[in-house]
Formats: sequence, C-alpha cells, structure tokens
Amino acid sequence: MRFLPDTFTMMLVATVLLATVLPAKGIYVTAFNDLTIFAIGLLFFMHGAKLSRAAILEGSNNWRLHLWVMFSTFILFPILGLLFQWWHPVDVSPQIYSGFLYLCVLPATVQSAIAFTSMAGGNVAAAVCSASASSLLGIFVSPLLVSVLMHVQGDTGNGLEQMWHIILQLLVPFVAGHLLRPVIGKFVDKHKKMIGKTDRTSILLVVYTAFSEAVTQGIWHKVGLGTFAFIVVVCIILVALVIIFNTYMARLLGFNKADEITIVFCGSKKSLANGIPLANILFPVSAIGMMVLPLMIFHQVQLMICAVLAKRYHNKQLKLEGEKSQQAEGSAKVQAKLN
Repeated sequence: MRFLPDTFTMMLVATVLLATVLPAKGIYVTAFNDLTIFAIGLLFFMHGAKLSRAAILEGSNNWRLHLWVMFSTFILFPILGLLFQWWHPVDVSPQIYSGFLYLCVLPATVQSAIAFTSMAGGNVAAAVCSASASSLLGIFVSPLLVSVLMHVQGDTGNGLEQMWHIILQLLVPFVAGHLLRPVIGKFVDKHKKMIGKTDRTSILLVVYTAFSEAVTQGIWHKVGLGTFAFIVVVCIILVALVIIFNTYMARLLGFNKADEITIVFCGSKKSLANGIPLANILFPVSAIGMMVLPLMIFHQVQLMICAVLAKRYHNKQLKLEGEKSQQAEGSAKVQAKLN
C-alpha cells in the first residue's frame, strides 16, 4: 500500500482534472482569485497556530543538525536544480526545467518530515524545530533564491512589491496564528484532523485556480505522456541523490543514528503547502500551472520513497533492540549460572 498514491495526491489529481474539464472563466476567475488569497492567508494562519513553541525550544540546541538541514534545503537542492537546468538532458518545455529549479529552492515540509522522523525512530524534537524553521525561513529565502536564480517577475510587480505581498499574505497570518496559539492552541490541537482538511482545501483551491488558467493557456498541448514520465523519473533521481548524500554526510560528520534519521527526512523534502501559495505570488498567472507541476509530482514521489525508508529504519531498530534484548537475557543466564 505504501507505493500507492495517498488520498491527498488523488484529490490533487481530481482537482487538476476538474480544472481541465471545467476551468474557471469570466467573472468566476476574479471570484476564485479573491477566494484563493483568503485561503492562502488561512493556510498560513493555521501553520502558525499549530507551531508549538515548547517543541521548538526543546530541539533548538542541536545547531549542527539544523545547519546541515538548512544547507541541504537551501544550498544543495538549488545547486542540483541549477546543474539540471544547465544540463538540459531532454527537449521539453523550458518551464518544466524552471519548475524543477523552483521546487529545489522551496523549504522543507513540516508535518510529513516530523511524521516520518517519528516513524523511523529519529530525533522528533529536532525535526519539529528544523522543519518549522525551514518553513518560516522559506517565506523569505525562497523568493530571494527565485529572484537571483530564475529572474522571474510575477503579476504582483517588482521585487519590493512581491516581498510586500509575501509579508501581507503569508508572514502576517503566520505570525498572527502563532501569537494567538495561547488562546486557540487547545482547539487547534484537539481538532487536528479538521485543521488538516482546511489546509488541504486551501491548497486544492489554489491548484484549481492555477490550473484553470493553465488550461486556458494550453498546458496539455505542451505536456504529453513523455514529459510526464520524464518529470517522474527526475523526481525519483532527485530525492534519491539528496537522501544518499545526506545519509553519507550525517555519518561522516559523526551524527548519531537518531540525528541521521532527522537529517535524512527533514533535508530531503519539499513543501507543497508553501510552494503553491508562493508560486501564486511570484509567477505570472499563466505560468503557475506549468511551474508547480514538477512540485506536485515530487510531492507524491517523496512520500513513497520516505515511507519505504522510514519502514526500513524502523525494522532495523526493532532488530537491533531484539538483539540487545537477547544479549541481555544471555548475560543474565550466564550470571545466574555463575551465582
């Protein structure tokens, strides 16, 4: 089952199909754009409200781990994206290569990185701190990297105007949600499933709006089965390269097994929840659908690969604990005979 698409991915596919068959047109475009802005604000408000200050403080002292995760997220990934764009191995739309570079500059996920770290037996406190810091830094660092590496200007204007839109639409709701956590924190923690549905609905709404415009611009005339297969293969290679590199470096730098697991899962993931709202601000409306297509596919690929890897880490830990238990029992029996 771990190789099958998750429910949210199936919902993303259904949303893209809906936008293909029934794209928003005419007066509905303005209505959906306004609704999208509200949904993005709500999404980041909930991100801030879910952020536990205690959990961040608990894991904040592992600065070497956090530095490496940030290096992997905002330096290693962009370097790979630039090399891939420069190499240009297959003749597909240049926007596909730009889409790969865009996903490479995004921050790490929060929920899934923590979940996989916990499943694999990693340092959960450090994962909470590292993933949350990555998500918050991404609000500023990702647009900066887009400006420097991609030279793309969206419909919201120049760099200063875009930064103002980012602060207004993303940072202000995020900070407001976090400041209100003492008031609404218990409600948020109690209704995590409902909040999760709100987050997903917001993302689906942005995807529908973006792909409605993309469909009217003829996206499916530019993306065939060959291009789709190419995106899937590149996503698999990209995730595998980063995981292998992070695993090797974590061991080389002397991190323990729990920290290695945290580095692997926090340093190899990219956030769909941050990437789609940012794309809505940073890129022209006509380009958003094509730009986020690699990110949407990467989202499912990283989940499948990390699910397998987390299970493998978990089984190794169970085996190690079993061996230690047998050794302890053997020692106890030997000691009993000696006595």
